[in-house]
Amino acid sequence: MDRIDPAVLVDLVLAHLDARRESVRLTPVTTGRHNRSYRVDCSQGRFLLRIAPPDEAGFLFYERRMMRQEPELHALVRAHTDIPVAEIVGYDFSRTRIDRDYLLMSWLPGKPLSEAVGLSPGQFQDVLRQVGQYLRQLHALTAGDCLGREAYGYLGAHQPMEPQSTWAAAFAVMWNRLIDDVVACGSYTPREAQLMRDLLALYLDYFDRPVAASLLHMDVWSQNILVDGTGRVTGLVDFDRALWGDVEIEFAVLDYCGISEPAFWEGYGQPRDESPAAMIRRQFYLLYEIQKYMPIRVWRRNDPLGAEMYKQHSFTLAMQLVPEE
Repeated sequence: MDRIDPAVLVDLVLAHLDARRESVRLTPVTTGRHNRSYRVDCSQGRFLLRIAPPDEAGFLFYERRMMRQEPELHALVRAHTDIPVAEIVGYDFSRTRIDRDYLLMSWLPGKPLSEAVGLSPGQFQDVLRQVGQYLRQLHALTAGDCLGREAYGYLGAHQPMEPQSTWAAAFAVMWNRLIDDVVACGSYTPREAQLMRDLLALYLDYFDRPVAASLLHMDVWSQNILVDGTGRVTGLVDFDRALWGDVEIEFAVLDYCGISEPAFWEGYGQPRDESPAAMIRRQFYLLYEIQKYMPIRVWRRNDPLGAEMYKQHSFTLAMQLVPEE
C-alpha cells in the first residue's frame, strides 16, 4: 500500500476544521478494504477521514471515483430517514491537496458488527431487525422524488453509466459493463463472456416490469453495520456503491452477506417476491454480485486462484439458468 505523508493528512483535516494543528491525532481504521480511513481526534472533536485509492488501482466500472456520490447521498438519507448516517463536514475532489478524492465526516459511535463478539444471540437478531427497518426507509427514497428524474442505474456524480429509463435497460448495461471488466482482468475469454451476455438476453423480459428506482445501498454486510454494546445499530456506512433500481438486487446482496435472515424480514415489514420470475432474477442478481470478485481478486488482491474459484461458482450458477434442450 502506498504511503501518505502524515503531514498531508493533517493538512486535509485542517482544510475543513478550525482546529489547532498540534491537537490533531490520526489513527488508522483497519476495517474496510477499498478506501483508506483514519479516526481523527482534535480540538474540534472526533471525525473520520476517508481517502479513496489512487487512480491506478484496479476498479470495477462503477467504482472509479464513486466517492463523489456520497455527499449528496448522505444529505438525502439524513434529511429523509432515521438511518444513522454520518454528516459529511468536508470533502475535496479537485485533487489539489492530494492526488485522490477524500471525505471528512462526523464520527459514528460503536464498532462494526463483525467485531461485536459480545452480543447475545437475541441482540444479534435485534440488529438484523433494525437493519431491516432502516433499509425499508432507504428503499422508500426514489429517484423521481429525490433526484427529480425517473431514471435507473448508477446515477451519482461519478457517472459510470448513462441513466436508463427502465430497470431492464439499466441492468442490461450494468451486466454487460461488468462482463467487460471480467474479460479485461483475464478471467473470461470472449466466448465465455458472450455466453453470459446471451444468458441475460434470453431472460431480459423477466426484468421488464414496473419497478421503482429505489435507493439501494448495495454493500450492507457485517463490516458496514455499526453497533454498540447493547445491540443498537449506531451507523450504516459506505454508501459509495449505491445505485437506484430494483430492491430485489439489494436483497440478493443481503443473501450473499448473510443479512437476510428472518429477523431482517421482520424489521423490513414486507415479504419478498418468491414467484418463479423473481427466483430467476434473484439468480442473475447473485451472479452480478459474485462475478465482481474476479476483477477484484486479480486487480487488487493479486489472487488469480481466488478469481478462478469465483469463475467456477459463476458458471455453476449460470448453468442452472440454461434451458434444457
